[in-house]
Amino acid sequence: MSVPTLKDALEFLATEVAPRAMELDGDAVALGEVLTRMGARGLGALKIPRELGGAGFDEADFRLWQRECARASGTFAFLQTQHQSAGSLIWKSASRELAQEILPAMATLERGIGIGFSQLRRPGPPLLTATPRGSSVVLNGHIPWITGLAFFSEVLVGATLPDGRSVFGLIPFETKPGLTYSEPMQLASMEAAQTVTAELVDFPVVPLFEKGADWILKNDQINIVLQGHFALGCARAGLDILQLASERKKLDFLPSAFADLHGELTQCETAMASFSAGFDEETTDERLRVRAWAIDLAFRCSQAAVISSSGAANSLGHPAQRIYREALVFAVSAQTADIMAASLDRLRR
Repeated sequence: MSVPTLKDALEFLATEVAPRAMELDGDAVALGEVLTRMGARGLGALKIPRELGGAGFDEADFRLWQRECARASGTFAFLQTQHQSAGSLIWKSASRELAQEILPAMATLERGIGIGFSQLRRPGPPLLTATPRGSSVVLNGHIPWITGLAFFSEVLVGATLPDGRSVFGLIPFETKPGLTYSEPMQLASMEAAQTVTAELVDFPVVPLFEKGADWILKNDQINIVLQGHFALGCARAGLDILQLASERKKLDFLPSAFADLHGELTQCETAMASFSAGFDEETTDERLRVRAWAIDLAFRCSQAAVISSSGAANSLGHPAQRIYREALVFAVSAQTADIMAASLDRLRR
């Protein structure tokens, strides 16, 4: 298989994902078919270096993929990013030998891996603990969010060691003695991606790597802007609907609304791109402002899609309805207290 390029990735979104966006919103079988086709094209490890089986996308190309993925289908974007995130973390944190063993199969999705470590950012007693036992650790507790039950075979989980550090390992994405999963959650949006909880009782895991006690906080700082690209893609999807309504309805105010929102979205994309290359603690407030701006635009552009579509947008079968609900998910994905505060501050102002 040849190494996929950005052109290949965008062509896949245009031909395989976007035309089926409404179907993917509610049909797990269809979603699984598209995910399989993604793997057949070798698109499952886009940021991973080529020598480890990945596509070797640079930062700019990968963020463009994120935006266009969310623009094509929020549900598909949300599902595939679980796998891409697991691959990136394994690449950056595991030993070279482990990376060489795991990552090539992730590129083709022969080995589909979700993530389950959002609990590490929660204050108070840890939800999932790890107790060393020989060459393994024993996991006990609760994982509140894992997406991809019907699509991935494993989950990269993070648990808290007695000294406060975090340890990461792979668990099977199926019920085993000491490991149980809930039924898929009933969600307002992206339910087809099958998000569940997990309960673990004395479940042994071989550690892949460890992180410091404050790893998740530092990671959240890096991701302030990076996770915002999904909101920008959602905003683009809303403007696509507004543009179609403008062309069909021939009302003078619709092109003006599109031009104003499109201009603001372009400005936000430019601002976000300037912060995507690296992490600087001195720019945290500004990065929070840009993330809140992207979230705000996702809501306003999706609202514009609804309003310009009139009563038809109230149908579950209308794309404006889907995009409006997707904006909700991208507003709270990877949310921290600082992002929440920045978002509410923008709404207040």
